[in-house]
Amino acid sequence: MSSQTATGVALDESPNGTGQSSGQVLRAAGLRKVFVSGHQQITPLDAIDLTIDRGEMIAIVGPSGTGKSTLLHLLAALDTPTNGEVYFGAKSLRSLAEVELAGYRNKSVGFVWQRHHLLPDFTAAENVAMPLLVEGQALGQALRVAGDWLAEVGLAGRAEQRAGELSGGEQQRVAIARALVNEPVLLLADEPTGDLDERSAEAIFDLIERLHRSHHLTSILATHNLSLAKRTDRVLALEHGKLAPSAEVLAGAAGHAARPASIGVRTPGERG
Repeated sequence: MSSQTATGVALDESPNGTGQSSGQVLRAAGLRKVFVSGHQQITPLDAIDLTIDRGEMIAIVGPSGTGKSTLLHLLAALDTPTNGEVYFGAKSLRSLAEVELAGYRNKSVGFVWQRHHLLPDFTAAENVAMPLLVEGQALGQALRVAGDWLAEVGLAGRAEQRAGELSGGEQQRVAIARALVNEPVLLLADEPTGDLDERSAEAIFDLIERLHRSHHLTSILATHNLSLAKRTDRVLALEHGKLAPSAEVLAGAAGHAARPASIGVRTPGERG
């Protein structure tokens, strides 16, 4: 059996399909990205191998400039690798036609940036409705669905408020609702709490964690916040182009087991 997306890209859920018997949703194989600046080559990602299982919440940590955003952009098909492949189910993203890639970005992936990128003169509901309008839904229906999502992120009374008049935490809640309004399989979040104070950051992470569970998402978060990172199922550090276990985070996660193959893991029932 396969789960069909609006793009025609299917996730094969059969035991003999794409690894779905073990829950594999997304896989990076030999992923390499090179940027050229003048006569210099910069390689933030070098031969990255990563398998992400259905339902996982993964944190990627590392200093600024190490390539965390670049990795998320490649997984979301917002950029293309220099070498290597990203697989969504059985399909290599490189093999998809442009219309399929556009559908993958809009329907299969929800992306949250550090800066919310809302349209300030549009209402919260209008901002959330944008992905639905892109895929052709009628305005009235799109706004109704957007209103439901705003209620789910705790902003039921703010639907008609202009985005530019909302607080930073509220704006990020709108951005999360917009990312999930198309009910994607994947949630990718690039420093989603980076611009917020500690209290707001905790609240936003709590919200992401709740939505991750209730909507059966597979989530990948890039973050500098180690205390939040260690609440996820797996923690990877990205440095010098390589992914590796994050000893600093895992050392702070006392009492939680590690998966010997790669990185520290907690089952959903073990989350703090």
